[in-house]
Amino acid sequence: MLTDVDLPAPGLLWTRWATLGAALTGIGYPDVWYVDDRGAHHDDHGGGWARLALLDGARAVLFGYDRDHSATASAEPPLDLLTGAPDWLPWADLIAHADDDRLGFVVWHAEGRWSRTRYPDGVRDGLVDIAGAVLSNENTLRELAEIVSEWGQYDLAGPDERDEVRAASERLLIAAVRGEVSGGAFERLLGRLTEPALDLRAALSAAARGGITAGTRPPRIAPGERPPMRRVRRLSQAEHDRLVWRALQDAGELRRPSPPATAELDALADWMRDRSPAGDGRCTVLAYADATSVSTQTGPHPPASRADEARYAAFHELHELVRALRRAEADPRYGRWLFLRVETEAGGLRVERCYDSWPDWWADDGVSGPWRTNLQEEMDARQPNWRPSWAALLDPAVAYRAG
Repeated sequence: MLTDVDLPAPGLLWTRWATLGAALTGIGYPDVWYVDDRGAHHDDHGGGWARLALLDGARAVLFGYDRDHSATASAEPPLDLLTGAPDWLPWADLIAHADDDRLGFVVWHAEGRWSRTRYPDGVRDGLVDIAGAVLSNENTLRELAEIVSEWGQYDLAGPDERDEVRAASERLLIAAVRGEVSGGAFERLLGRLTEPALDLRAALSAAARGGITAGTRPPRIAPGERPPMRRVRRLSQAEHDRLVWRALQDAGELRRPSPPATAELDALADWMRDRSPAGDGRCTVLAYADATSVSTQTGPHPPASRADEARYAAFHELHELVRALRRAEADPRYGRWLFLRVETEAGGLRVERCYDSWPDWWADDGVSGPWRTNLQEEMDARQPNWRPSWAALLDPAVAYRAG
């Protein structure tokens, strides 16, 4: 169930991480790469993050999540990244991220090697994408140059100055590995900046927290404790969606009284007849709506935009009319409909409302459908006896098993 991972030694990862953090802190960016008493952190401020923690006994753990590239967090079937993980990991932190579906990789170092849970070939975990800057010496040197040119907004004038920055970056990294970073190392790299200018005190303070200055050591965390039981995802988010949608499609409608006639239904019907595609009053609207969203699909006689209408104007008008009708027909006891089919003719009107089921006239593409949180909001607003049996499947606990 486990596989070895080719990564640099924890000490090398740490010194590169702490060096980047100290350099960025020195020019006013203390929350991108940084160190605290829980370890080294990286936050890309776009939903991605990584963390490296050191423990006694040459042990370490690297974990994180990349919003765009951690396919492990949404894999089908779900992956348990903590299968086979050792007892000493920071379990409380890992479980919290896993429960939020924001744990893309967990790699631990013990007995001289990095290991992780095995997952299918081709499934990306996002480690290289979010933590790539510390995975090689060259990557870190490139990142330090970008701290000068991108973060520091400094125009490197030519090859000679680029060589100077490269040399200064190399000297800073060598000093970090030796635990001998000094103010001069930061001044050689960042002293050329003016806006933002180097705050040497802040850079040295961050370097000391990272244990890369003389007389300091990197912080270490205490070993964690494996919980006796934890939740393990058995259904992915998409699988949980499809479970609910299948139940909706198999469900019938509870018997409830028809809503009273409203001006809102008359307004929708008039709007449809005015946009009859053949000009004979025939028009069909298929809609789904909940408290926060509205969507429509094409029926046999879809409404046609008028020549004098701006693009998308009819689309927005239709959604507002559907929302208004749903509000007007709401009942505090048995709730509001979810799906609506309206068909008009020159002198007639047919309406079908589905409160409890997914009708066969609403196409299912297998990947999009009612959001479970929105369905839960609708069910919570109804009296219990008006909630269909599939409402129990909305509980997030349905997607987990004890492990």
